[in-house]
Amino acid sequence: MKIRELIEILDEAIASLKVAIVANQQRSLETPYTSFEFTQRAMELQEDLEDLVKAREHLISLDPESDAEEHFSQEELERFLRLLELLKNVESHLY
Repeated sequence: MKIRELIEILDEAIASLKVAIVANQQRSLETPYTSFEFTQRAMELQEDLEDLVKAREHLISLDPESDAEEHFSQEELERFLRLLELLKNVESHLY
């Protein structure tokens, strides 16, 4: 897998998290009974987003046409891709 492809997957996960953050922030205003839970979830997602942005900054510093396997072990890459897939498919904005 090329670094460029990894950045594209990462960008999708970042976009999904941004949508989830906004949705949770808006839901926190709906009712005082659930506002704490939605606010807390938005803050947790914001922390995840900050971590992904840092990872993106690191990936951008690498040659986009180089293989990701040159920079990361196979296990690291597989775990990172699984994490990105989970974050990309996060549906916390639906709750």
